[in-house]
Amino acid sequence: MKEFVVIHDYLVSEAVVGDWDGDEEIVAERINEIYHLIYDLAEEDIATEELEKLLALVWDTWIGQDSLPELESEDIYDWCRHLLENREQYLEN
Repeated sequence: MKEFVVIHDYLVSEAVVGDWDGDEEIVAERINEIYHLIYDLAEEDIATEELEKLLALVWDTWIGQDSLPELESEDIYDWCRHLLENREQYLEN
């Protein structure tokens, strides 16, 4: 159940994201936007473990992406929808 996941446990600060040539605050905002959107878009009765695994994918998927500071909210929304709609392929491992 979604309400058992504490989204604040996943959120990051600019101190955590590493060196982004002055874009650390923007990168932290983008990562946190992704976390929040996955949480918001997930159905209320999603299994807690499933939501936790999906949220855990965010850091590994995005922290090394050079495009992260330039991501638009629409791109973030599209990726989050894709992740939730195709979660089986991401949760296989």
